[in-house]
Amino acid sequence: MKILLLGKNGQLGWELHRTLAPLGQVVALDIPEINLAQAESIPDLVWKIQPELIVNASAYTAVDRAESEPQTAMAINGHAPGLLASQAADLGAAIIHYSTDYVFDGEKGSLYLETDSPNPLNEYGSSKLAGEKSIQDVGGPYMILRTSWVYSMRGDGFVTKVLDWSRQQPELRIVSDQIANPTWARMLAEVTSQLIAMAGDDISAWLFERRGIYHLAGDGYTSRMDWADAILEFDPNREEQLTQEVLAAKSSDFPTPARRPLFSALNCDRFVDTFGLSLPPWRETLSLAMSE
Repeated sequence: MKILLLGKNGQLGWELHRTLAPLGQVVALDIPEINLAQAESIPDLVWKIQPELIVNASAYTAVDRAESEPQTAMAINGHAPGLLASQAADLGAAIIHYSTDYVFDGEKGSLYLETDSPNPLNEYGSSKLAGEKSIQDVGGPYMILRTSWVYSMRGDGFVTKVLDWSRQQPELRIVSDQIANPTWARMLAEVTSQLIAMAGDDISAWLFERRGIYHLAGDGYTSRMDWADAILEFDPNREEQLTQEVLAAKSSDFPTPARRPLFSALNCDRFVDTFGLSLPPWRETLSLAMSE
């Protein structure tokens, strides 16, 4: 199988580059080889590669900056996925695309299902929802995987930030009213690859029969404050911590350009029931990620 992976340098793309390798020939790209903000470059590049599967892990993820750069966010998150899906359909190929819990407004008060109506609160969420719709409008063999609070031990994410703060501050104030599913990028990549392996020789036909939106995130949910507590608990170098206490704060205590949904945890039963695969409990994967 020939797989085109986009976003190879991101935290999820980096993991996918490794987990997809046993499944076939992986052509992994990122800026500068391809820039999804420049739509005119997409069709020729995809046609030249002739993939059987496109895995799009590329995204504009700067949630606050998207408020001042909505056109760029929409180009990458909203328009490009539809172009990729269209090229895949023309080639008889399939596409797997990642979306986000931020398509929801967080007002439901319980776990979100795939059938719940999206209502994004910010430009980032709006652009990701537009990407979902652009893929659905094309049709063909596609899968959209909505996930939540993706992290890795590489780069500048919540886990590495909390570890850095713990070396600098005697107490941390972390919001306790934002709740979702922490998701380790490596586990998300591994389950994606297991899913692709299940498809056999004709992933387009297999995926066409199962096409749609699925939620796939770490099992269980928590607040950012409790997540921070767990990060400090599993820190393999706890002796380096200066932090003695983690204090609860409200989102309103930290005004940001973009509003965040307060309770955006995802119900992943549809994915589990359809494919027999799931991500482990979030505390287990956090412990494993931090023990490496």
